[in-house]
Amino acid sequence: MCGIIGYIGHRRALPLLLNGLKRLEYRGYDSAGIAVPHGHGLYIAKRAGTVAQLAAMVDSLDLPATMGIGHTRWATHGEPSDRNAHPHTDASRRIAIVHNGIIENYATLKAKLQQDGYTFHSDTDTEVLAVFIGALYEQYGDLELAVRAALSEVRGTFGLVVLSADHPDILIAARRGSPIVIGIGDGEYIVASDATAIVEYTRSVFYLTDDEMALLTRSGCQTKTIDDIPTSAQLLELEFDLERIEKGGFPHFMLKEIHEQPQTFWDACRGRLLALEGNIKLGGLRSVEDTLRRARRLILTGCGTSWHAALVGEYWIEELARIPVEVEYASEFRYRNPVLSSDDIVIAISQSGETADTLAAVREAKLRGATVLGIVNVVGSSIARETHAGVYIHAGPEIGVASTKAFTSQLVVLMLLALYLGRMRHLSATQAREIAEEMLRLPDKMRSILERSQSIHSIACQYAHAQHFLYLGRGVNFPIALEGALKMKEISYIHAEGYPAAEMKHGPIALIDENMPVVIIAPRDELYEKVLSNMEEIRARRGQIIAIANDNDPDIARHATHVIPIPETLPLLTPFLTVLPLQLLAYYAAVERGCNVDMPRHLAKSVTVE
Repeated sequence: MCGIIGYIGHRRALPLLLNGLKRLEYRGYDSAGIAVPHGHGLYIAKRAGTVAQLAAMVDSLDLPATMGIGHTRWATHGEPSDRNAHPHTDASRRIAIVHNGIIENYATLKAKLQQDGYTFHSDTDTEVLAVFIGALYEQYGDLELAVRAALSEVRGTFGLVVLSADHPDILIAARRGSPIVIGIGDGEYIVASDATAIVEYTRSVFYLTDDEMALLTRSGCQTKTIDDIPTSAQLLELEFDLERIEKGGFPHFMLKEIHEQPQTFWDACRGRLLALEGNIKLGGLRSVEDTLRRARRLILTGCGTSWHAALVGEYWIEELARIPVEVEYASEFRYRNPVLSSDDIVIAISQSGETADTLAAVREAKLRGATVLGIVNVVGSSIARETHAGVYIHAGPEIGVASTKAFTSQLVVLMLLALYLGRMRHLSATQAREIAEEMLRLPDKMRSILERSQSIHSIACQYAHAQHFLYLGRGVNFPIALEGALKMKEISYIHAEGYPAAEMKHGPIALIDENMPVVIIAPRDELYEKVLSNMEEIRARRGQIIAIANDNDPDIARHATHVIPIPETLPLLTPFLTVLPLQLLAYYAAVERGCNVDMPRHLAKSVTVE
């Protein structure tokens, strides 16, 4: 699931569908496909890979159809592949659907359909829904009734569009829990999961509500509930243009991407975090599950922000799975003659999937016989192709050079991996469930931090012209201190260093005076008292303390010059919350200094040279 586009009107559908899919690429995906009426049936083109690859498949075709559907998918049920790509069809291949969401009772429906003689050609829950609609259509002879009856039976979430060769004058769209927006043009309708695919054609739209469906023809639209009760659409006027879409109304991509993190957190979890069961589903690792079960050691490798994510992952995996973990700079890994065996797992972390040093580490590890996994954002990237297996982080395209949402999405995948490995070993379902259930609460807690960003703005302006920053953290928040310092360096050009808080007295304390802002991460955890002692040492030397601490912590308030509050969560999960103020602090300092936030000097988004 990811991006939906549908069209019925007077234009040739194929170019519009492909353009809509390109507009939706930023959401992240692993395959793409389209379906249009053709002759007496349907023409369907779909493949694992990019929209450009899909377009190349159909570029020479002059299909006259003036209606159709398209989809960009990221895998939940079934690996990324041509056969799992959308659209999916019923048994007759005369009904096609595209679908976002998860059909929770698909296994039950599939078993019943198989008993009735139906066969399946993919691993997806969406195909089950398509075949179910087709079976009901055979029974009732009425497409609308078949769709309504099917959706009344399914449990879970869906945003979908249905197309039938028998009805080349109607599209049916429906929604429950997954957005569907419909644009109204002159004798045409455009259906999408996101208004970015619509706005260049029309600004007049309406959104379906849960358990509502729309029947679209060239001459009109009818909306009703799935129970066949008529509804009234509330028309809205889109107020943004194409340029503003790209930044989502934010002044910079970086700020937009910081604010996207509650959503990208969920996107990385979606379909994977089975909180009620205390289990994790990582389909991309299915082929190496036995190898992971036997693993004696994990080596995590990456560069820059990805290396910091790996350091957090080290804490989590060792705590929850009790497997020894080493973290390596990818740029150093292959040059130090690493000792690897067939029982070792090397995990390469890269947003772009093209980072030259990390790709070199992948190749070196494979050469030495290790199993190599990838944690990447870009589908079809070199690291994704060259590793034995892996997990996509589904952060969507990240335009700002300084990584923000990709970092937290990497953390999500690493926590899921830690739980996944832990459940293979000693971690109980109860322990896993406690963490998983709290993870589901984190997006709202992240939003609460972002909603209070004005106070962080004020602090950043006060210290924006400092020459140096010191960042301190302990335990799982030490890597977050490193990441906060990196952000400040990358975009504001202020020298900043991150240290374990206990190491301050072994050197960095010599730098502290009244002109030195010190950012210290101090949530209430098992090391809290130790961090308070470090703060006393800083105060004694007149350092300016900016503390990241839990809401309403009186002890921190007595020690710090400024307090940036965060909600409470499980100690292991605090990095998801402590990193947000540090990203905002760097961003606002850079803006105050007049820096080019999205394109800082000397830096590139994807470092493809050594």
